[in-house]
Amino acid sequence: MNSSEFRRRGKEMVDYVANYMEGIESRQVYPDVEPGYLRPLIPAAAPQEPDTFEDIISDVEKIIMPGAASPACTELESVMMDWLGKMLELPEAFLAGNTGKGGGVIQGSASEATLVALLAARTKVTRRLQAASPELTPGAIMEKLVAYTSDQAHSSVERAGLIGGVKLKAIPSDDNFAMRASALQEAVERDKAAGLIPFFVVATLGTTSCCSFDNLLEVGPLCNKEDMWLHIDAAYAGSAFICPEFRHLLNGVEFADSFNFNPHKWLLVNFDCSAMWVKKRTDLTGAFKLDPVYLKHSHEDSGLITDYRHWQLPLGRRFRSLKMWFVFRMYGVKGLQAYIRKHVQLSHEFESLVRQDPRFEICAQVILGLVCFRLKGSNKLNEALLQRINSAKKIHLVPCHLRDKFVLRFAICSRTVESAHVRLAWEHITELAAAVLSAERE
Repeated sequence: MNSSEFRRRGKEMVDYVANYMEGIESRQVYPDVEPGYLRPLIPAAAPQEPDTFEDIISDVEKIIMPGAASPACTELESVMMDWLGKMLELPEAFLAGNTGKGGGVIQGSASEATLVALLAARTKVTRRLQAASPELTPGAIMEKLVAYTSDQAHSSVERAGLIGGVKLKAIPSDDNFAMRASALQEAVERDKAAGLIPFFVVATLGTTSCCSFDNLLEVGPLCNKEDMWLHIDAAYAGSAFICPEFRHLLNGVEFADSFNFNPHKWLLVNFDCSAMWVKKRTDLTGAFKLDPVYLKHSHEDSGLITDYRHWQLPLGRRFRSLKMWFVFRMYGVKGLQAYIRKHVQLSHEFESLVRQDPRFEICAQVILGLVCFRLKGSNKLNEALLQRINSAKKIHLVPCHLRDKFVLRFAICSRTVESAHVRLAWEHITELAAAVLSAERE
């Protein structure tokens, strides 16, 4: 959709809302539809090719508005999470379908998803241990619980441990900045010998610093053997898994209890939209379900509905699945795949430019849309380069530390980025690099 069409469609939407407000008294306060009404009205999978905007708006009135008071919000989310799960080729256990035990939920962020998984895992292990040893108190169990993640994991994992009141230990990553089973096993054995209770592991696919990938095919079986909940955080990289050539990066997801990534990062869905799946929905509802009388409704014990308030921290929630429905239909699976592939191609173009300049070095394998690079030399030199780049305000780079090296990160993330932009950015960087190197020699 170009700017002129966006203006036209925007005006049409204002008219749609205004017409709705003018005719609101003619609409029912409570819908006639029954639970489960929506799934049969929508295809079982996302379209491969784009649909027209007119068809989508027509379906809003025909399919969504009859259940707009609430059922549509819940049921469209369940279907959209199944659509997205199928795009990723997730195992069937993670899909809701009509009778599945798992399913997906839209959280606000990957930080929320990690915390929700940790709290669910904490409740599950506490109940299991109390069932085996009724004399154990929750407090006695809590003080012994320990969770694990890579030393490359996002800080939100550490925060989840703080909020959840459990110990969290960082597992040293290997030379490719990946968590391996051998290092995790060593930590688990050491903690078990000390009387601690390993219960939760966060594996990262596409780390923030350098887009490295923990070894799921090693870590997964170990988590299953040790009865530790495995949560996968693929906040950025997960969008790429809709492309068959990148799906292997998700191999091992079958060992996980929960999986999360952010369509709002790289799948053209506006913030906030963090997709989380679980194999057993009862693991979440068992941890978060509370039913005061003012929240009770006639269908809650019917088994026909998904009550998402039991899947998350907040009670209220927005109609976030509607924007997923629009994006998936406006682009089609093929359009979204093309978008991802273009960004990856542009990141490799930037990587090639860096490798052609002997003053620079690539610091981590370029797999998706992130390039980690630096000037050969001291950290101070690279800090000076970053300061000049960001002060110039033509482009903006965010750094990281990889071991003892200060590293610059070039991320392809704009919807409208083209090869010309990448080359202009590189020219700008090299000009500033020359100035920094000249100043160092003086």
